[in-house]
Amino acid sequence: MNRRPEPLVGPCWPGRRVSRRRCLTLLAAGTTLPFMPRRARAEDMRFFRIGTGPTGASYFPVGGLLASIISNPPGSRSCEVGGSCGVPGLIAVAQTSQGSVENVREVGAGRLDSGLCQADIAYWAYTGANLFRKQGAQSNLRAIANLFQETLHVVVRRDAGINSIGQLKGMRVSLGDEGSGTLVTARQVLAACHLTEKQIKPSFVNAGTAAEMMRAGNLDAFFLVSGAPVALMTELANALPIDLLPVGDDVAAALRRDYPFLAVAVIPPNTYLGTAETRTLGIGAIWVVSAALDDSLAFGITAALWHPSTRKMLDELPLGQQIRFETAVVSLPIPLHPGAERYYAEAMQQREKQSKEVQQAR
Repeated sequence: MNRRPEPLVGPCWPGRRVSRRRCLTLLAAGTTLPFMPRRARAEDMRFFRIGTGPTGASYFPVGGLLASIISNPPGSRSCEVGGSCGVPGLIAVAQTSQGSVENVREVGAGRLDSGLCQADIAYWAYTGANLFRKQGAQSNLRAIANLFQETLHVVVRRDAGINSIGQLKGMRVSLGDEGSGTLVTARQVLAACHLTEKQIKPSFVNAGTAAEMMRAGNLDAFFLVSGAPVALMTELANALPIDLLPVGDDVAAALRRDYPFLAVAVIPPNTYLGTAETRTLGIGAIWVVSAALDDSLAFGITAALWHPSTRKMLDELPLGQQIRFETAVVSLPIPLHPGAERYYAEAMQQREKQSKEVQQAR
């Protein structure tokens, strides 16, 4: 954990001299890069923690899925005969947390091995900007992959008669837990809609608690940044009529000028029972580690994530279906870990070799 990696040059994060089109074309077909892990011995066993978020939001189930994919405890069946294709000797666990802000702080301080994080939070932590200005830059943060796009949910009770974010004035609104990326995004959206926290009745709780408060009639609205569909939202919509508030085009445009990692996203109709199609904001979810993570372990984790046998596991989870090799290095806000970078570079090299063989065979 404390061994410093030797920097390795790779082609596919900002600043490298490879065109985006060529990078994506090569990466798209690079998923067949072989990674046949050796059998682990008991003395090789080590634990690896993945910081996620509250149990009801998207990070926790995704973190659990990633933990299953990269784990390969001693005594496991070999990958070649249908067993684990994870890192030999590794036992990974998903750990609940408050979310993005806590995760990057804990990874940066060496108290977590890895964590899931919104792209903007990762960038601010890495550069020491915005809410990390006082703390200073956590320049030791590195990426394993861009996983999937999260979406902003602004959830309201249907009987509250709220049709726009501007109508939240005077309402009981949860903005998200302290230490969460949701709270950061909620404050940005309120400011863009010319609302202050003094103009609402704010609560600062996680999404699960907010949903319970709404069911009990103690909350009118809550913010949640999470990959859709969200399990707790599905449960809430089945128990109580709810609506999702859209983010207006002018508000979205203003926010994207100030926060370039935000994107326009759409939550499809009936994603949750009775909800309409909703235009909102999207942002990438990044898997982050420390630069101090051993190169070979980072390589093995990345290889396990994109091993051909992993696709079936990913597809069992709706959000896992969005975790695609083709977008793994797109719009990363921080540098790749050298071990992960080496994996992607070797995948590209294999793709180039395969392309040449195909051309020669014609």
